[in-house]
This record gives sequence, C-alpha cells and structure tokens, in this order.
Amino acid sequence: MGNTLDYTSPTTQFAFDVNQSPLFMKDQYNYINVLGIKQLNTLDHVSLLDIFLSKSNVVEPHYHQNAAELVYCISGSAIVSILNPYTKQLLNYTITPGQVANVPQAWWHYEMALKDHTHLLAIFNAPTPEVILGSDLLKFTPASVMAHTYCLDENLWKQVTTPVNPTTYIGPYLDCHDENRMKTYRQHTSYPEHSPHAPTSSF
Repeated sequence: MGNTLDYTSPTTQFAFDVNQSPLFMKDQYNYINVLGIKQLNTLDHVSLLDIFLSKSNVVEPHYHQNAAELVYCISGSAIVSILNPYTKQLLNYTITPGQVANVPQAWWHYEMALKDHTHLLAIFNAPTPEVILGSDLLKFTPASVMAHTYCLDENLWKQVTTPVNPTTYIGPYLDCHDENRMKTYRQHTSYPEHSPHAPTSSF
C-alpha cells in the first residue's frame, strides 16, 4: 500500500537529519537514533534505527511485533543472536562491515558489539519500528504469575529481577558493578551482607 500523503503540501518532507532524533542514549559511545514516519512523513513502510555501540554492549533481548529487521554492519563488528521459534535454536551471526543478518517479524533477538565504535543500521519494513523489550517483560509481569507458572520461589524471583530497569535498550547499565547498586540489590534479598551465598560486585 502506498503512502497517501499529499505530495503538493508545503508540509511534505523529503529529507531529515537522523542525528537529531535520539531514541535512547546510554553514553556518548552507546546510543540509538530513530527514523520513522513521525520524523519523515514521506516514508513508505520503511524505518530504521541507527545504532552505535562500544565493545561488549548489548541491544537488549527484544522483538518487533510489527516488522522484520535487517541488521547492516557499517563499522566494527557484532553478533546478532536470533531465537528461531520453529526449531527452538539460538542462531548466532557475526557481522562485519558490509554484512547483514535478517530477523523475521516478531522473532526474539539481540545484538552484542565485538569491537569499539561498532555502528549498525537496523532497517524495518514498517513506518515505525515497534518493540517489546525483555526488560519490560521482566519488570512488568507480576512475580506471582512467574512463580505460579514456572514453579518458582516468588521471593527469589523478585530478588533476581530487582536490579532490572525497565526499557533498558542498551546494557549493561553504567553502574552495573557499582557497589551502591549491589547494596540496593542486597537490601531486597534475604542474604546477610557477608553470607557466602550473597552476590558479589562481579555478579
């Protein structure tokens, strides 16, 4: 279906600076810019995410409910990991400049940078890339439901998921190994501070 925009209108846009459209910023080396129909109204069922990552940073596990995703490597290197829902296999594809990995619509996947200054372009066959993030699933699904469904200890599930921030986008967190973060985590657990089973700062 083509775009029904009035191309004679003075509001019609044919160019846009994606650098001026941040979606998420972790720091100056790890951030994502977005281009969709909200930014450029002449787009016809295409959108993109401009992704910048330093080594070991991860675009968190997620899926796009409305689009397939083609991941193109511009610089650096990354592993694109895709869970095939039909074979139950986790597929891992290392891409370098000029190489792509294709993620079918609604398949669970994530990307990890193998080098600093990794630059990926994620292209979608939809006017806006919608997303369901793993951090949101972990944070907003009631602990009681997870515990009942999977025969888990509800308190332990709460303890494990306490450090998760909703809408993470790029992990790990800047304060992932920060002692204050771990103290907050421990306050939500039943472990004594010096218990041999207590999590350490390298957890």
